Amino acid sequence: MSKTTVSRRGVLKTGAVAGAGLAAPKLLLADGHAYTNAPTGSTVTLGFNVPQTGPYADEGNDELLAQQLAVEHLNGEGDGGCLNTFTSKALQGNGILGKKVEFVTGDTQTKSDAARASAKSMIEKDGAVMINGGSSSGVAVAVQGLCQEAGVIFMAGLTHANDTTGKDRKANGFRHFFNAYMSGAALAPVLAAEMGTERRAYHLTADYNWGWTQEESIVASTEAMGWETVNTVKTPLASTDFSSYIAPVLNSGADVLVLNHYGGNMVNSLTNAIQFGLLDKVVNNKDFKIVVPLYSELMAAGAGENIKGVLGSMNWNWQLQDAGTKAFVKSFGEKYGRPPSNSAQTCYAQVLLYADACERAGTFNPCGVVEALEGYEFDGLGNGKTLYRADDHQCFKDVLVVRGAQNPTNAYDTLEIVEVTPVEQVTYTPDHPMFAGGDLGTCNPGA
Repeated sequence: MSKTTVSRRGVLKTGAVAGAGLAAPKLLLADGHAYTNAPTGSTVTLGFNVPQTGPYADEGNDELLAQQLAVEHLNGEGDGGCLNTFTSKALQGNGILGKKVEFVTGDTQTKSDAARASAKSMIEKDGAVMINGGSSSGVAVAVQGLCQEAGVIFMAGLTHANDTTGKDRKANGFRHFFNAYMSGAALAPVLAAEMGTERRAYHLTADYNWGWTQEESIVASTEAMGWETVNTVKTPLASTDFSSYIAPVLNSGADVLVLNHYGGNMVNSLTNAIQFGLLDKVVNNKDFKIVVPLYSELMAAGAGENIKGVLGSMNWNWQLQDAGTKAFVKSFGEKYGRPPSNSAQTCYAQVLLYADACERAGTFNPCGVVEALEGYEFDGLGNGKTLYRADDHQCFKDVLVVRGAQNPTNAYDTLEIVEVTPVEQVTYTPDHPMFAGGDLGTCNPGA
């Protein structure tokens, strides 16, 4: 026997009536409602919106490689990658809901206006039913808002600001990447163990929403363990030379420099700090230290020897030994000749998670996708067991603390994993003050 009900997001849901001896019903949602860019032919179009130019271009180009690889795997090409390890078995390598997956791309330029314009074009001109990408939280928040208005799903790529699933959260948006609060929660115990609890920290911070929430999170976590914050200085995202910002650190009385920078900004600011000889200094009878709260493999490679010994955190690393990581690293490496970055991994995972949600929901209707992802628990995509929390559409999983390797054997093992921080240590309540003020709202199917 079956019944049809109206879900809390206003989409018709059909499924078996639960009863003794019956398995939990598969989530099915009728396609009777109109929604934006409903596919009518034999293909479905996804939009990949990444920084192909600008300070985060290295990250964006790696994301694009991973997105293309995900499309190949969805269409049954290559070795299938994580389709073989994903705990959900809804994806069969025959596209999404039997439709071949195609994609269009846009260049965010690491600018919110440009990102919104390219996403709008992909939705309105190319018929994209989902947008995936990022590498800047300012961009992610802007595009997430656009997707909410347009009635399509936004599967965020690299976005680390608390705001993305905090005050700027949206029902049509989902984040797989970890956030700034999680970096602070994972790093603090390691910093205390290695540097002590009596430190004086000076922060240089990228002047946009990611940098602000990263600074807030690290200040809160380090002050809670006894550190003093000497100063917090904002730096323009377009900066390429940070010498004028590094010089005052020498006379500040600080014995730790926290670089709340990412991508090319971090490479340049860390290089300037090393040129000023900060790591050779002894201040307050302590060896001076530098911390980079958010790391990536591409940043580490760009910084070269300057990264040695410097602690930070990551969402994922290719050296993990779980089955999902091994499958993705194998596929990416065989196609592109090198290991993937953690920004590549999160975009790859997001594309598969979107496709899987469509399959399980039986529809491309964004409201069906939302219901399929909310509260969804999965494994096999890297990082171990993961939950997409319904309250805020944030993924919760283990977080990595890493260090610049002292003796790398090749260009790709520049970072070593210091600790895999269990998910329990980085989990917070949905109403945590750092994430307050946001209203998830309700799904918008658009047309």
